[in-house]
Amino acid sequence: MISVEEAKHIILQNTVDFGIEEIPFIQSVGRVLKEDIVADRDFPPFNRVAMDGIAINYSYFKNGQRSFTIEGIQPAGSPQLSMQNSGNCTEVMTGAVLPNNCDTVIRYEDVTIENGIATITVDNINDGQNIHEKGKDKQQGDLLISKNTIVSPAEIGVIATVGKSIIKVAKQPKVMIVSTGDELVDVNETPLDHQIRRSNVYTLVSLLGSLNIPSETAHITDNKAILKEKIDNYLQEYDLLLFSGAVSKGKFDFLPEVLDELGVEKLFHKVTQRPGKPFWMGRTDALNMNSSSKNKTLVFAFPGNPVSTFVNCVAYFYSWYYKSIGGQKNKQSAILTEDVNFKPNLTYFLQVKLENKEGQLFATPVKGNGSGDLVSLTEADGFIELPKTENIEFKKGSVYPLIRYK
Repeated sequence: MISVEEAKHIILQNTVDFGIEEIPFIQSVGRVLKEDIVADRDFPPFNRVAMDGIAINYSYFKNGQRSFTIEGIQPAGSPQLSMQNSGNCTEVMTGAVLPNNCDTVIRYEDVTIENGIATITVDNINDGQNIHEKGKDKQQGDLLISKNTIVSPAEIGVIATVGKSIIKVAKQPKVMIVSTGDELVDVNETPLDHQIRRSNVYTLVSLLGSLNIPSETAHITDNKAILKEKIDNYLQEYDLLLFSGAVSKGKFDFLPEVLDELGVEKLFHKVTQRPGKPFWMGRTDALNMNSSSKNKTLVFAFPGNPVSTFVNCVAYFYSWYYKSIGGQKNKQSAILTEDVNFKPNLTYFLQVKLENKEGQLFATPVKGNGSGDLVSLTEADGFIELPKTENIEFKKGSVYPLIRYK
């Protein structure tokens, strides 16, 4: 059995680069960018009008002129006009290029227009007002978005404006999620008294889906020969295998034994934590002569209790994934709102409800009924990680690492 810190270290030492693929930029939200996005021209690319109104040469206003003959109209999206008489004005629309011989824009609310003459009705205007100057935001060649950024809707707009219809992103792994156990039936079936519907596999599908990782699913009964045959096939085809169940000490928990027989190298089995202690991790390697796998496949095998599966996925798999693809996930912490007593000398992933007060996150423990209490996950917002220690009391007001899933 190893500590949580050792498990995290081993996991992060076994990251995998799955390569790069090119996809339409509009499909890239949530993906990790694998190229720098640079400005293809100045931002904005011209002196841009920021208000509907009239454009003038400020020197005439400064010298006392208040009425200006309208020479023309400069709509957004039209070629730049040149005002012929610098003592006149041009009507301009928001987003339009500023006409030549103009340097200041006065909004319509501050002028009256009659018989082709615009009269300024305010006493004070500023030289250059209501103009977004060319290159003020960024200049051609400037870095706009760095490689390894997780793409959000904000990045989409920037990518679009530089004309990158196809972008490079980290390629996603090919994943199979497997549940095991004779007691499980599918969602659309009516379970007998001794059965339950399988839910963990769909939880894992959704947890990976939040990372934009597509996955396939399978269910294998508690038959060692069938388990071995199917897993052997999966090892040939998939980059990642995620299991839920069959890794504890039960007489039908064949998974560690089967993986060993198939040449999967065990990296660890059992972590000093609650919930999720029986967590198993391993890998194959094409150079391993005991393995029939031609691929390097990583195996995450989580305990079958739903809270155990859930916490191990968000605490370990998520970290492994972000490091593998070069993305960054901000670390969070939260303040405990009440004393917690926990006697076993284990790391405790405590379910909590979160509240934001003046920019600080406060975590209130959620009373559940152990790692089998699936519904408790809906009542919590995340887990705080209480360290393995000889102390049994964790005080109100203490700050601990937070794993947030809502």
